Amino acid sequence: MPDISEPTAWAILFLPLGCFLLIALVIRPLLPGRYASLSGYVAVLAIGSAFFLSLAALNSTLGHEEAIGWASHSWVAIGDLDIRVGIIMDPLTAIMLVVVTGISLLVQVYSHGYMRGDPSYSRYFAYMSLFTASMIGIVLARSILQMYFFWELVGLCSYLLIGFWYERPAAAAAAKKAFLITRIGDVGFLIVILYLFSRKELFLAADLNPFEIPDIHVIVITGMLSSMVITWLALGIFAGAAGKSAQFPLHTWLPDAMEGPTPVSALIHAATMVAAGVFLVARFFPVFEASEEAMATVALVGGFTAVFAASMGLVMFDIKRVLAYSTVSQLGYMMLALGIGMPAIAIFHLFTHAFFKALLFLGAGSVNHATQTFDMRYMGGLRRVMPWTYVTFLIASLSLAGIFPLAGFWSKDEILLSAWTEGGAVEKAAFSMGLVGVFMTAFYIIRVLVMTFHGSYRGGAEAERRDTNQESTQPPTQQDDGDATQVHLAESPWVMVLPMVVLAVAAVVAGYVASPVSGLMTIPEHWLVEFLGGHTPDFSVPIAVGSTVVALAGIGLATLMYQTGTISAEAVGRRFRPLRQLLLRKYYMDELYEGFVVKRSFYQGVVRFADWVDRDVVDKAVDGIGWWSRNIGRSMARLQTGQVQGYGVVISVGILVILAVYFIWG
Repeated sequence: MPDISEPTAWAILFLPLGCFLLIALVIRPLLPGRYASLSGYVAVLAIGSAFFLSLAALNSTLGHEEAIGWASHSWVAIGDLDIRVGIIMDPLTAIMLVVVTGISLLVQVYSHGYMRGDPSYSRYFAYMSLFTASMIGIVLARSILQMYFFWELVGLCSYLLIGFWYERPAAAAAAKKAFLITRIGDVGFLIVILYLFSRKELFLAADLNPFEIPDIHVIVITGMLSSMVITWLALGIFAGAAGKSAQFPLHTWLPDAMEGPTPVSALIHAATMVAAGVFLVARFFPVFEASEEAMATVALVGGFTAVFAASMGLVMFDIKRVLAYSTVSQLGYMMLALGIGMPAIAIFHLFTHAFFKALLFLGAGSVNHATQTFDMRYMGGLRRVMPWTYVTFLIASLSLAGIFPLAGFWSKDEILLSAWTEGGAVEKAAFSMGLVGVFMTAFYIIRVLVMTFHGSYRGGAEAERRDTNQESTQPPTQQDDGDATQVHLAESPWVMVLPMVVLAVAAVVAGYVASPVSGLMTIPEHWLVEFLGGHTPDFSVPIAVGSTVVALAGIGLATLMYQTGTISAEAVGRRFRPLRQLLLRKYYMDELYEGFVVKRSFYQGVVRFADWVDRDVVDKAVDGIGWWSRNIGRSMARLQTGQVQGYGVVISVGILVILAVYFIWG
């Protein structure tokens, strides 16, 4: 097949972007009411077309080790600096395009059922189309300025979608929180761009462009920048990535983002917002690779985030919040892989994670569709009435836990194996944290599975409202409130089940595109990793068996505590009450940020100082200049009498003064 043309590649971006404009400017204002469903069909058609074009792009890159050679296009010229836009079509771009458009397509199909009847149906699909287009823009970007534009557009879309039901105070607050915290990291990214602009003469002298991503790589690789500068550039880029990918300490926005519609959560956690940070580090990996300090920082922050977030998932009762902490933890694994020098394996884990994490969120939406609650304490017994949701959720859970032969096993194993074989102190520390994360991951996801689908149904939203009205401080007991079939629960409609089945199949087979046994399927060994230009250590049976045993230990403990009751979860909670409280309060990070940093330290320090400068310096200076101008003008106006004699006197006096000065001082 011939290479994909550049206009076709641009169409991958402009199809969902055009869909957004069509829905926002035509369908929503001109075709309201029963014609609003047209928005969903247009979104599926546009994103589906972009998906098939992405497959064509992937096929075109198979024979290219480097990017397809498309020249960028001049956009704005400032003096001798030419700001350009263009596309990098390389294996990394092609893989990400397939992930973004494929997951987005399935989420849009699912949304037809989940969002049916919502009064803002058209607005939802308009935002989702723009969200998808923004992520595609990041993936395609050849210029760092072009990437930054879409980077901020992704942030805007996440704000609009997290706060989609803005009439709810919690949703509005979560949207603002996400927007502000991610902006903190984006400051580092912006500083990098400003620094590159300040050094434009260095680039232009080498016939390079300071904003072209390949040219930035050339400047770094050839040693034209000092090692300290490269380290700070890498850390600035990582700051932006940490904000979007919710790495410690900028992770607190992601669990609160659950206030948006569940399909939005699936897209954010699987293929767009949080994946953007991992992609950013992978795209600029030559910059990171040139700095040992930056690499160690990425590895350690990633490893710590993996364990830190997983620990909070152990005790949460909101099913989406547990999955949110799971996403933060898995993003930590991806950053860990990037930090130990394995970008291809990081993208491999991003690839497999997209399928099973999207499936988990869609499964959470499915059970919410039936029970009208996200609190697992009011679920239970759903496997009998929601068999399709249960089976697909089970597959995704085991894949997340890293159980052979599902997709999550292969990518997780490659990360642990790489960390172990690299041999350095940082790598060994990362391996240890990763192994602890494996146990926690298996425990919390099986806890979710058992509390949601096993046992007896505990009343759903009706029981939750009853307990809330009674101001009950105790969680609901495991009493039999009636079989789920007696309260008219049912499986979700096919339009919601079908995407979950497709994702379940992918969660089973996706790992084989890079697994050591893929040769049995006539696929070259480690195909995906090699396609991305990476390498993997030889498959290690001890590492694979060891990580599986750790995962099975987590599964076994969760089963004993929540399925069989052999170990009392309540008794364990009482015994470790201070630790449990610490985890339930999320290590008091929100209190630290909102109570101390914002209201005390930041507000009383920086904000009060800025307010004083604004009121007592800027305002008074402006007011003083205005007063001086007004009064000087009035004084000068009084001198303009219009009498020629007066003007003659002033001129004569002026001449005499000039002569006197001349005779006295020469």
